[in-house]
Amino acid sequence: MARWLPRSTDLTRFCQKLNRVKTLEDNMMVTSFNRCLSTIDLTLLGIGGMVGSGLYVLTGTVAKEIAGPAVIVSFIIAGFASLLAALCYAEFGARVPKTGSAYMFTYVSVGEIWAFLIGWNVLLEYMIGGAAVARAWSGYLDSIFNHKIKNFTETHVGAWQVPFLARYPDFLAAAILLVATAFISFGAKVSSWLNHVFSAISMGVILFILIMGFVLAQPKNWSTQEGGFAPYGLSGIMAGTATCFYAFVGFDVIAASSEEARNPQRAVPRAIAFSLGLATGAYILVSVVLTLMVPWHTLDPDSALADAFYRRGYAWAGFLVAAGSICAMNTVLLSNLFSLPRIVYAMAEDGLFFQVFSRVHPRTQVPVIGIVVFGLLMALLALIFDLEALVQFLSIGTLLAYTFVAASIIVLRFQQQKGDVPAPAASGQPNPEPHEGPSCGELKEYESFSDKLQLVDRDKTKGQREPGQLKAAFEPYLEFLSDFYPGEVVTVAVVTLMVSAICLCSILVFGNTHLHLPTWSYSLLLVLFSLGFLLSLLLIWAHEQQHSTQTFQIPLVPLSPALSIILNIYLMLKLSYMTWLRFAVWLLLGLLVYFGYGIWHSKENLREPQPQRVSARYVVFPGGSLEERVQAVQPSSQCVAGLPDTDTDDCKR
Repeated sequence: MARWLPRSTDLTRFCQKLNRVKTLEDNMMVTSFNRCLSTIDLTLLGIGGMVGSGLYVLTGTVAKEIAGPAVIVSFIIAGFASLLAALCYAEFGARVPKTGSAYMFTYVSVGEIWAFLIGWNVLLEYMIGGAAVARAWSGYLDSIFNHKIKNFTETHVGAWQVPFLARYPDFLAAAILLVATAFISFGAKVSSWLNHVFSAISMGVILFILIMGFVLAQPKNWSTQEGGFAPYGLSGIMAGTATCFYAFVGFDVIAASSEEARNPQRAVPRAIAFSLGLATGAYILVSVVLTLMVPWHTLDPDSALADAFYRRGYAWAGFLVAAGSICAMNTVLLSNLFSLPRIVYAMAEDGLFFQVFSRVHPRTQVPVIGIVVFGLLMALLALIFDLEALVQFLSIGTLLAYTFVAASIIVLRFQQQKGDVPAPAASGQPNPEPHEGPSCGELKEYESFSDKLQLVDRDKTKGQREPGQLKAAFEPYLEFLSDFYPGEVVTVAVVTLMVSAICLCSILVFGNTHLHLPTWSYSLLLVLFSLGFLLSLLLIWAHEQQHSTQTFQIPLVPLSPALSIILNIYLMLKLSYMTWLRFAVWLLLGLLVYFGYGIWHSKENLREPQPQRVSARYVVFPGGSLEERVQAVQPSSQCVAGLPDTDTDDCKR
C-alpha cells in the first residue's frame, strides 16, 4: 500500500510547481500591443471606471439609509483606504508594465496558483460588473420613457418566474454591450477616444450639479431639526465607509492598460493618483451638494440627484442629470470591456488559460477573440439573469485582489533585484571576488560551479547589504535568523502577518455576535493577534529593502501595504455567508481549470531544468587554494555507463 503514496520529493516538486513565479523578459517594453495611451488617456479611463452609476445612486442610498450627511466623512475615509491599494497598483504598474493587473503582480512575486485564482476571480468580477451596469443603464433609460420598454417586452415576449433569472429578457442591456464590444474591438485608440467623449459629458454634468447645487444649498438641512450632520453616529459613518469603498474599485483598469501606455513608468502612477483624487473629490462634493439641497431623510435612493432637482422645481436640470448618469454608465461599461480581455490575454499568454485568447489582431493590436467571446458572455448574462443577488459577489473578488497585491509589494520589495546573486543572510556582504579565502570553517555545496563560484569567501568583503538581509543593527539580537537566505524570513513573516490579520478581523467581526465570547477571552484574543500582527510587521521592517529605483515606490513599506491587507480582510469578513458560498463554488471551478489545463500548459514548465544523465556536484572546503578547494564529484556509474569522452583513470581518481 505504501508504494501508492507519493514520495516526499514528488510532493516537494509539486508544491514548487504551484508556487513558481513568472520569469520576466529583460526588456519589458517589447509588446504585441500598441503603446499609444498617454497619461491623460489612462487618467480618463480610471475616472470612467470609478465615477459611474455610483455617483448618481450610491451617494443617495448611503446618505439616507446608513450615514446621513456624514456620508461625506465616509467617502473621505473610503478614499484614503482606496489610496493604500491604489499606491500598491501604481508601484507594480510602473515596475512591471505588462497587462494583467493583479494577476500579473501576484504571478511575479507570490506564485502561479495564487495568480491564477486572482485572475479567475477578476474575470467573474468584470463579467458580472459589466452585465449589472448594462442592466442599470437599461433601467435608467427605461425610467426616462415611463417604463415603456419594459412594458412592451413583457407584453410581446412574456415574463418569467424562474429563480435566478430576470423577470423579462433585457434586450436593451444586451444590445448596449454588443455595441460597446464592437467599438472596443477597433483598438485601444478608438476605445480611448470614445471614453474621452463620454467622460467629458459626464464631468460637464458633474460640474453643472456642483454649481447649481451650491446655488440651491440650504445649510439648515444639516441642522439638528433635520437630524444633525451624523444622525447614525460613528457606527453609521464606518458602515457607510464599507459601502463607499466599492465606489473606487475602477482604478485597476489603469494597471491593466500599462502594456499599452507610451511611458508606463511615469504614466501609470500619475494616472492612478490623478483619477483617484478627482473621483474622491467628485464623490465628496456631490455628497455635500446633495445633502444641502434637500433634507437627507427625504432622498430617493434610486435617483437621488435627479429627484432633488425635480423637488426644487428644476425639472430640466433633472433631465440633464439623467443624461449624465447614462454617459457615466457608458464609461464603466467601456472600462469593464477594456480590462477583461486583457487579463484573459495575460493568463493565456502565460499558458494558464486557453491559448486561443492570446491571439492579437495584427491591425488593431488588441485580443479580438477575447473581446468578442467575453462581450457575448457579458451580453448573455445581462439578457437573462437576475444579477441583483450576484452583485455583492463583486466585492469579494476585488478585495481579494487588493490583499494579494499588497502582500506582493512586501515580498517584491524585500527580494533581490534581477541579476543579484543570492547569499545567506549571515554574511551581510555583497558579491565577493573569487580569489579570496573563506574565514569560516563551514562546508557549502552548490549545484553549478559557474553560477556559484563568486560566492566563495564572501565573508572577508564588506559593503552595502542586499535586499532581504537582516539589518546590521538587529544582528546582535536576531542572530538565530542568520542561517536563512535573503527574503526567506520576510516571506514567512508576510504569511504570519496575513494569518494574524485574518484571526484579528474574525474576532472583531464575529467575536460578540456569532461566537459570543466572554469579555476576558475577547480582549485576550484581540491582544494576542494584534501582537502577532505587529511582531510580523517589525520582523519585516528589520530587513533591508531594495534600494530606490527610477520607478515609483509606495512610501512607508511595510506599514502601508499591511494596513491595506488588514482593511481588505476586515471588509471581506463583513460580507454575507452566501457571498462566501458562491465564492467557494467559483473557486472550485477555477481549481478544476487550473489542474486540468493551466498547470500542464504553463510556460514556466518550459523554463524548468530537465534532468540530465550526468550530474556534477561542487564542494567548497574551507582551507587551501581555490583550485584545491573545488572538486568535481561524478557518480562512478556514469563513468562506466555512457560517457564516450571520459577517461577511466579519471573516474578511478
